Amino acid sequence: MVIKKYLVSNMNEALTMIRSELGKNAVIITQRKVRKEGVLGIFKPKLIEVTAAVENSKIVRNTNLDEKKDMENSINSIKKLMEEKLSNKSIDDKKLNNKIDNNKLIENTNETSNEEVVKLRNEISDIKEILNKTLIKTEKIDYLHELLKELDIYEQFYDEFKEKIKNINDKEEVRHSLREIIDKEITIDTEELKGKIVLVGPTGVGKTTTIAKLAGKLALKEGKKVGLITVDTYRIGAVDQLKTYAEIMDIDFKVVLNNKEMVEAVQAMKDLDVILIDSTGRSSKNIMQIKELKNLIGKAEVDSTYLVISGTTKNKDLKNIIEGYKGLEYNKIIITKLDETTSYGNIYNLQKLSGKPIRYLTVGQNVPDDIIDAKKEKVLDLLFLEECI
Repeated sequence: MVIKKYLVSNMNEALTMIRSELGKNAVIITQRKVRKEGVLGIFKPKLIEVTAAVENSKIVRNTNLDEKKDMENSINSIKKLMEEKLSNKSIDDKKLNNKIDNNKLIENTNETSNEEVVKLRNEISDIKEILNKTLIKTEKIDYLHELLKELDIYEQFYDEFKEKIKNINDKEEVRHSLREIIDKEITIDTEELKGKIVLVGPTGVGKTTTIAKLAGKLALKEGKKVGLITVDTYRIGAVDQLKTYAEIMDIDFKVVLNNKEMVEAVQAMKDLDVILIDSTGRSSKNIMQIKELKNLIGKAEVDSTYLVISGTTKNKDLKNIIEGYKGLEYNKIIITKLDETTSYGNIYNLQKLSGKPIRYLTVGQNVPDDIIDAKKEKVLDLLFLEECI
């Protein structure tokens, strides 16, 4: 059996190294967070020490790991060849001059040769300058670009990050600086849930399951008086699901079909601590449906509106969803299905694009356990793949 330890920044990096060196049959034995040795390690993010093992391991070389080094070597080789060519040309030029002196060739021939040498030197100088600029550019920006890609952070933020860390070309320092920037930018909501709260969002993001989790958390764990209202009558299964949860948890439950019934349902639950309203999933591109939904939940005079979005949503779709639901005036965010992805960049993308704080994360299907309060340190650890779900 082959056993190896790896000191890495995140689990993705560890998995890549383990697969490369030990193969796909390797297993992770232990993982723990450690600080880099020395005084400077105190001020840097924790690393992860991962121990892996494999039976009859065959070490496999991953050619992609040295891609950047190969590029440097290639550029240097080209530069060396060009310099050799220039050197050889200079030697040839000297021989030519000697021959001219010895044979007393005409002056025009000598001038023509000198002009060719000068021209060649200028061409080589230009090529060397271009190659040097390419190498410098690669060293300065590739770390940031690769890191954003690794973390699945929307590339439209690249220029903004680059402006703030443009003088850093050390991979570890880029990672550390990016974490510091995001730490300052990302906002988390910690307010206690109370009053009338509605969950809105696209179809399939898990609003019904999420609202059941919230009801269980509030009623069973915090001892609050909770009421459930659903307007999602398009899906019979959603009504039955919430009704079942409400009966098990012994909380009030009502189905609302129109504005009048919404007013009556809210009035009937006015003495409760929290009223949770589950809305119908709507396409963010259907302006008419969004307006209808706004009119219906408007009758409830809600205190908070939560936009629910899946952590598996594609980056290019986030903008449309965020813009499409602005008409409902959501003021907080819930991110669901984080257990169904291995990258968590959407946490930052969503908060950055919406400008609204994150309140909850859902990490599984179990009701009421798999919903957690968003905390900054937890969010940062997930974003930078120092922790996984």
